[in-house]
Parts: sequence; structure tokens; C-alpha cells
Amino acid sequence: MTEPTSYHAELDWIEGGQPFSIRYADVYFSRDAGLDETRHVFLQHNQVAQRFGSLPAESRFCIGETGFGTGLNFLAAWQLWDQIAPKSAHLHFVSTEKYPLTPTDMRRALSIWPELAEWTDQLLAQYSGLAPGWQHFGLAGGRVTLTLLIGDVFDTLPQLDASVDAWFLDGFAPAKNPDMWQPALYQQMARLSAPNATVATFTCVGEVRRGLQAAGFSMRKVKGFGRKREMLSGELGGQVTPGWQPPWFARPKPPQRTERHALVIGGGLAGCSTAHALARRGWRVTLLERHSELAQEASGNPQGILYAKLSPHHPPLSRFIQSSYQYSLRTLRRELPEGEHNWRACGVLQLAKNAKEAERQSQLAAQDYAADFLHTVNASQASELAGVKINTSGLFFPSAGWVNPPALCRQLAHHALIDIQPLASADRLQREDGNWHIIDQTDDTLVSAPVVIICCAHESARFQQSGHLPLKAIRGQITHLPATADSLNLKTVLCADGYISPAKQDQHHLGASFRFDRLDNQPSAEENLSNLDLLAALSPQLNDSFAPYREQADELQARAALRCTAPDYLPLVGPIADPDPFNQCYAILAKDASQQPDSAAPWHQDLYINAAHGSRGLISCPLSGELVAAWITGEPLPLPRDLAEAVHPNRFLLRRLIRGEQTGSQKGTHGLSPD
Repeated sequence: MTEPTSYHAELDWIEGGQPFSIRYADVYFSRDAGLDETRHVFLQHNQVAQRFGSLPAESRFCIGETGFGTGLNFLAAWQLWDQIAPKSAHLHFVSTEKYPLTPTDMRRALSIWPELAEWTDQLLAQYSGLAPGWQHFGLAGGRVTLTLLIGDVFDTLPQLDASVDAWFLDGFAPAKNPDMWQPALYQQMARLSAPNATVATFTCVGEVRRGLQAAGFSMRKVKGFGRKREMLSGELGGQVTPGWQPPWFARPKPPQRTERHALVIGGGLAGCSTAHALARRGWRVTLLERHSELAQEASGNPQGILYAKLSPHHPPLSRFIQSSYQYSLRTLRRELPEGEHNWRACGVLQLAKNAKEAERQSQLAAQDYAADFLHTVNASQASELAGVKINTSGLFFPSAGWVNPPALCRQLAHHALIDIQPLASADRLQREDGNWHIIDQTDDTLVSAPVVIICCAHESARFQQSGHLPLKAIRGQITHLPATADSLNLKTVLCADGYISPAKQDQHHLGASFRFDRLDNQPSAEENLSNLDLLAALSPQLNDSFAPYREQADELQARAALRCTAPDYLPLVGPIADPDPFNQCYAILAKDASQQPDSAAPWHQDLYINAAHGSRGLISCPLSGELVAAWITGEPLPLPRDLAEAVHPNRFLLRRLIRGEQTGSQKGTHGLSPD
């Protein structure tokens, strides 16, 4: 038996090498023919084959599941999808799991089904380092998406935003796991169901049948599998009326688009991630970049760091970073070959610079993260990992490391459906005849399309439609240090107030400065010196090794660029509303913030933003691209609803309206202090 962390499944292995849950004293699948049972119960009685086969081109289908377990149901559905569904269609599979299997246990459990190896191998390639929360997987070249909700079903499903076509009501038997089989679960299923959604489950317990019926499902007993005489299947009897939801965070009503074509403005990490997410879904994307090449601004550093500073108290920023970090790692493994020119999973050591930081790290480590996600190390262990002398304890993220952002941008944009247009500077946006038109400074139309996503950092606010957004530029400079005999021993990234990377082509990258008083991109000797000052907290050995460079600060190579941030340090990702009608529509909130107006938000039709990632773009941009794609296509959101709202552009309009600080379309809000 493995030694799992407390949130992982605790398994024993019984006859035939089958996994057995110690917690629930139950098997994960039929001892006789688990795959055949999956096909009988969940695929046949949700009429999945017929429904997959009759899907129109470029459509989507969503399956919801309770109890991911070994992933057997998912893999069987995916196999059938590949065999029957149109090649241009998209399957989204959303599953909950309180106690996920470790990667080792998952591999062992699925080895029983060699006929699924083609699909199992793709899943296992991304199934590692799981932590509680939303886990997002892009599979089959974008044709299949898995969103795995790790945690208690009564915490995760209420935060899900999805429209489910078929439910796999699975999990350990009601007698073994009575806490899950509750009316509140069936009500959440009804809330999340699309019209005519179906449901199937292996059990025929009367209490389950009555609970589903009370939630609005028409249920019937049908023949069970093997020795099980009966099971339940059914469909939603009518549309469930949801309770009040904030309309300013609701999905814009989907327009009747004549084509799936989007314009992405900006060729940095945010723009390339967004273009990639849409292209993987079969969208044609025109990517506009004002420079001659991609990643020429803040995304152009030679080595960016996968730095995930988390909080043990799990505020929105920390939870967003955690989900984004894990999706970024999956994206790198899937899209970019590891190597000296692209990226290295060399590990990241986050060092405790003081007692307060050491306590924060201790609290994080006590939360039972898997060791392949993070674990604490003392100074001696840190020194061994780093290859240089370290004087403090820290957190080690073994799967993290450094990335060459331009290489990642180029790879993400290297897709048959992405047309890169360099030297294309967008000056204005104009909506006419169901299309957005990109106008340059000479009043010429560069290109037109139904959908636009603005991804140009702090300059995203230069357009009239987005001018109200509180985007702020912050200068940052990194210093390039020629390697020394000592520094070549550095094996991991070191982080504290700053960071230093292992040598890439005999050069380290050290940084980074944060300046609000300069908005140019000319390197300065002053910032080289301040970067060198960061070394003392990272490694005294490296500090001594690089000391001679202090006399050459004005000669050291460096790179300066402007980051973009928002007042609350979260990015802006989602649809954009028109501020003047917004203020009029929800004016009552300025008098009484507890009111619940139900008027639809005045959206700028098919206009979205993905910006303000600060110094975290390597981590936050790939998942934010997925979030934008989900908003546009109507897919399940890849984040909990509260986090999707935490990064929603309308949060600032709402806050200012409630405070009585209404902002019109011509009045910027750049100067807001952090909330």
C-alpha cells in the first residue's frame, strides 16, 4: 500500500490487482468486468453513443460525474468520443473527487485495462502534483477537456459554472458513503443541467430515486449490470429556475455568430495563451502584434520563473495562483520540449527571509500538499538541492523551474489556425454589422472579426471600450550575470525578495526591480546594483562570487520592461461591459448594496480582456486563456465561480459604484489604491 497524504485515496490491492478503498471499504469497479459495467450503466443509459453520433459539427457536449476514482468512466467516454463524435466537436468532462488517487496508484489501477492504453497514457502524462481545488486538463489536441474538482462535492459543485448534458452519478455505494448521496447533491445536479439532461447511476436505492425525483429528474428502474438486478436512469423533467445571480458576473447572452473567428490584440504570454486556447477548440485566430516578433515586451525575458507564492489562508489570489501554476506545468509538458533553450524543471526554492516567512511556509507545509507539489527543507537540505550554500530553510517546488517565455509564446502561437500579423498596431476598436474592426492610426482597417480579446498589458486601457479599467504599469529590470566557477554549481532557482536562475548558456538572470517612477525600458546601473543586493538573502556564497560585478554595474547587460497590474493584484480576465449604461443600470447599489437587480449587464458584445498578470504571467496566462475561451464558447469555467468573479473586469465597476465613485467610459480609474 502507498503512503498517501490525507487528501489522497488510501488503497489496498485485492485479487486481480484491483484497487480497494480503505476509507470506504468498497471497490472502485466491478470485480468481474468494470469496463463493461461502465459502458452499460453510464454510456448506454445516458444514450451517449447515439448523442455523440448525432452532434452537429463544431458543437460541444458536457458530461458531469460524481466520483472520478480511477478515471475509468472518463476514459471509456473519451474512447467512445474518439470513435463516434465529429472531429470538430469538443467534449468537456467535469468530475468531482474528494480523495484522488496518487499518480502511482492511478497508473497501477488503469493497467488492468490495456485496451484503454492510448487514452490512459495521455491522462497520466498530465496527472501529477495534484492539490485540492480545480484541476484543468487539455487533452487530445484540444478536442477533450477534463476539469477535475478535488474536494468535498458540497464545496465544489456549488462553485461550478457549467451546463451538463449527461450525469454519471457514481461514487462508493450509498451504504458505504452516505454523506455524498444527499438531496443537496441532486439539487446541484439539477441546477447545473442543460435542458433534457440525462442521468444514470448503478444504484436503485429508493432514497436516491426519490431524491432525484424531488430535484426534478424523471427516474425509472432499468436492468442493472451482471449480478445487479436493477439500476436507475432518467432525465431532467423541466428547466430548473436558478436563484438570483449577480447579473454583472453572468455569462453574456451568446450571439448568433456566423463564423468562429477571433482577433487577439497582443503577442505576449496573455495573447499567445488566449489564441492557443481558442485554436485548440477549432477557432480561427488572427493574432496582432505591433512589434516584428512575438514576446517583445515583458514576456521577452530570457528566463522567467515559475514562482507560486501561496498563502496558508487561501485568499482568492493564492487559490488562483495554485490552480494556474498546475495548469501551466501541464501546458509546458504538453507543448514545449524541455531543454536548454526552452525550459527546465529544475525545481524552485522559496527561501524564508525572516521568521514570519518561515512560519508562513511551515503552515503551508502542514496542509498535506503532496511532496511532488511542495515540501519544506532545512538549510542543509536546501544547500544540497541548490548545489550552493544556503543559510535558511525554505519551500521546495520540485516540478517548477525556469522557462524561456519567447520560446513558449512562439510554440503556443504555432498552430495552423493562428495567423500572426506582426507590425500591426491597433489604435481603435469599432463595432459594425456584427463585427469588430481594428483601426490603425491612419484610420485604416487592419482586420475584422466577430470576437476581440484585448491582451496588451497596461496599454489594454488605451481603447475607448476598456479605458475605465484600472491598469497600472510597473517597471522591472533583470540583470544578466556571466557565470562564475561557483555559480555554475547552482542547480535550482532561488527566490526570496528576488530570484536567480541556474545558468543558461553560461549566463544567470537576476532580478527583478519594481519601480513606479520610471516607465521607460532603458537599463540602469542603479537597478543592476539593487538586483545584486538581492543575492545576500539568497546565498552568501553566490553573493561573494558575484561581488566583483558591483564595480561593473554600468557595464552589466540588463533588460527592462513594463509589467501590468491591477489594484488588487489579480488579473482582469473576462467580458467587458460598457461603464456608463452599467452605472445607470445598477445605480440602486450606490444607495443599498444589498439590492438584487436582475437587469442584464450592458456588455460590449463579444469583447473580452486578458491582462494585468504582473510578474506572474508564466503561471497565470495559460489558464486565463482557457478561462477566456470558456467565456466565449459557453463551456464550463475552469475555475470556481468565486475565482472567476474575483478576476472579472466588472469587479472594479461594481466596487466604485457601491462607493459612489462612478466611472464613465472617458474617465480612467488608474490610481485606485489596492482593495
